[in-house]
Amino acid sequence: MSGKKAKAKCRELKTEGRIVSPHEIKNKKVNLSKAVEILDTVITESLCETIFKRLRTKERRRAWSLHAMVKFWNAVILHAPVSLRQALEEAGSGEGTQWPEVETSPEAFFQRSQNMSWRFFAALHEEFGRRMEKLADLGFAQEFQYLLKRFSQVYLIDGSTLDAIKRLLKGLRQEPATVLPGSILAAYDLFRGYAPILGFFENARESEMRRLETILEKIPQGSLLIADRIYATAKLFGILAEKNLYALFRRHASLSLRRIRRVSRKRLPGGVLEDWLVQAGSGWNGTDQPMLRWIIFRSKKLGDYEFLTNVLDPRQLSAEEAMELYRCRWDVERLFYDIKEVLNLHRFYAGNVNAVAMQVYAAAMTHTAMRTAQSRIARQAGIGAEAISTAKFFPRMAAAVYRRQMIKFGAQIIKEMNPEVTLKEPHWDRLNAGSVRLHQILVEPRKESPPRKDLRIKKNKSACKSLHLLTSHGQN
Repeated sequence: MSGKKAKAKCRELKTEGRIVSPHEIKNKKVNLSKAVEILDTVITESLCETIFKRLRTKERRRAWSLHAMVKFWNAVILHAPVSLRQALEEAGSGEGTQWPEVETSPEAFFQRSQNMSWRFFAALHEEFGRRMEKLADLGFAQEFQYLLKRFSQVYLIDGSTLDAIKRLLKGLRQEPATVLPGSILAAYDLFRGYAPILGFFENARESEMRRLETILEKIPQGSLLIADRIYATAKLFGILAEKNLYALFRRHASLSLRRIRRVSRKRLPGGVLEDWLVQAGSGWNGTDQPMLRWIIFRSKKLGDYEFLTNVLDPRQLSAEEAMELYRCRWDVERLFYDIKEVLNLHRFYAGNVNAVAMQVYAAAMTHTAMRTAQSRIARQAGIGAEAISTAKFFPRMAAAVYRRQMIKFGAQIIKEMNPEVTLKEPHWDRLNAGSVRLHQILVEPRKESPPRKDLRIKKNKSACKSLHLLTSHGQN
């Protein structure tokens, strides 16, 4: 939702039969610490212990338990320290109230990060996603929520290579090639606003088709997947049919189509919309030729837009709905921007695969909690969740959490210094330290679109190496 639409929504807001003025919206206070409370409530020590026991093979219990590791990495995402060593020294000395209390040396943490398999974090993220599904509001893309009567879920699918690791990290300074720490593939829930399914892949150059096949088992049957043209192959449509999954992809030019019959043809403002029943692929390699719908919007001004879907019944997904729904695919690109730029995932604190994956999954869980809190704040304010800017919300949330932690730390010191006095704690949720005015986190309209920042790897892929090939712990 654009800033103008968000403000218009604010003006139209009605509460208890009265019109809420823009001034009331502007000055409404919202509590920003709810996202961290969600993390602490869901990621409990008992949950981490269950995950650890389930996956444990040769791992030993140490001072840095799975729960302590998760809490520390989540704090790293929230507070973005200069270095891990600085954060660990603050935690050990008791100076930093934002870090978990673990009485070990920094070296013990680095060894644990290097030796503990990242698959513990992957399993924890998966269970975290299942629990959050019951808690999260359907606050995003509300104009398309009627589709939940036709499909189990709607997921946006896309992958992204993680940013190159800088050579400042010890062990990589002498490596001439660009070192890629891995890649991720996300299944973004269109209506909850986060990725409950996210796969980390050590091989940064592995094909996106293979990555997708590894996460398909986690997607509920009857779901609709929306993705770019790279996935539009006859083979994948065949796999999706076997798993009872639906898809809406841009058409790839290399995929041949044989027309069966035309379903409909409509003239729309700006062009003509055609809907064809087709058979995809040539079948020369032994694969079946799946029956699909080929939706084409022909425009002299905008050019042609072609989509393929295995939803054969137009009553389940019409051509107009498919064309409008595909525009939401850019939300998954926003996900990658949020976790890389807003949550600082473009910077890695350690030069081994396990630590990189831990940081990735910590960022994903923090993003999930943040978007859930964002949706709740928007619902309480009576506006759409898209009206709140993630780029404004997250740094203010992190600052509010830090202020509250410092106040609580001071209150604890006062209580310890006055053991004979019974001190009453304040209502922490009512403190201004954890709140901001709603207008401070709303999306602002752009006067003109600035050039997009290119987050892709600049160098030739042949000059890149995956981090798991350079370290001996990539297969743990």
